Amino acid sequence: MQDLLLVDDDHVFCQVLAKALQKRGFDVTTANSVAQAQGLLEEGLRPDFAVVDLSMPGGPSGLVLVESLHASSSEMSIVVLTGYASVATAVEAIKLGATHYLAKPANADEIVKAFGKELGDADAGVSDQPASVRRLEWEHIQKVLADCDGNISAAARELGMHRRTLQRKLAKRPVKS
Repeated sequence: MQDLLLVDDDHVFCQVLAKALQKRGFDVTTANSVAQAQGLLEEGLRPDFAVVDLSMPGGPSGLVLVESLHASSSEMSIVVLTGYASVATAVEAIKLGATHYLAKPANADEIVKAFGKELGDADAGVSDQPASVRRLEWEHIQKVLADCDGNISAAARELGMHRRTLQRKLAKRPVKS
């Protein structure tokens, strides 16, 4: 059995996904925060695989954990899951050591398949449609938020908007292209 660390702040989602991954032959350890996962690493946990939620309230983003996981083992396959996918966070996740980046909802089969994808797909479709202005705004907000290490107040100052306005924009679902 291969060891897998699953980190997601949604307890129910974490339990359901852990059971599904166990059925696929993984020995799953779960954590519900970046701090809890880093504690497991400090205790000596060295999983072969990791699934990390990008957005976890009340602490650093999953990107911090991706960097720690990659530093602990460059051979580890790390998949980042997020309900708020953006180009900026995908690029950062890959730069920090993630193997793959998936938008939620993703099922256990998609995650296992992502672990096996070590090379890019040159045949991936490229859209002829330019992104909408609303989507470009979403991407820009995500990039600034990542640059500010997830600090909403700092990102709001950088963007020149009120913190509450930024929080409302972030609470909405990402805009489709």
